[in-house]
Amino acid sequence: MKVIEIRKEIFDDRYPELKVISAMLDTLGRGHDINILNWKTFSYRPDVRFNIAYGEREIYLKYYVAEDYFKAEKSETNEKVFEDSCVEFFVSPAEDGIYYNIEFNAIGTCLLGSGTNRHDFKKAPLEIISGIRWLGSVDDGPKPEKRGPFFWTLTLGIPFETFFQHKITALQGRTFRANFYKCGDKLTVPHYLTWNQVDTVKPDFHQPKYFGTLKFI
Repeated sequence: MKVIEIRKEIFDDRYPELKVISAMLDTLGRGHDINILNWKTFSYRPDVRFNIAYGEREIYLKYYVAEDYFKAEKSETNEKVFEDSCVEFFVSPAEDGIYYNIEFNAIGTCLLGSGTNRHDFKKAPLEIISGIRWLGSVDDGPKPEKRGPFFWTLTLGIPFETFFQHKITALQGRTFRANFYKCGDKLTVPHYLTWNQVDTVKPDFHQPKYFGTLKFI
């Protein structure tokens, strides 16, 4: 299982501007690749990576995506953004089996749920989802599929309150389990990439037993 040690970043503001967070994450280098092809049927592999840090009240996450098929049609919260060009962060903050799936398309539409497996999965309340801050490189508004090389980024400020089934007030010294994904279920050429390997017969991201480890130092 992969392990990431995540450092705390100090800002004057508890909620720094996202453009400041984005620039800070760029300084962390190339970052971590989401590049594992677990399922031979889906062989297309876009170039996807992410950088991650944390602050006083948020986890900071930035995705960098270069792909040949791009779509961002879903514009309503909790729609099936995984059918678009989608980046995902599945994370379990405790050893109680509960994990959260945080999924975004490039125009900032979010699907957020929580549970112990895909069968008891429940979507999060809108007031929880609205607390996640985002900054993307793609203009607002639905985007039909376009073909040809396309690069986009998405920066997220994920407040501790996002993990609404847990009480998290600080991260330093804590360990989470997590995986990071890139998918596009309804693109002309669908794809399913993971950061940590997933050993299932068919694509399935709801697999906490295959999560890697995040150490907040």
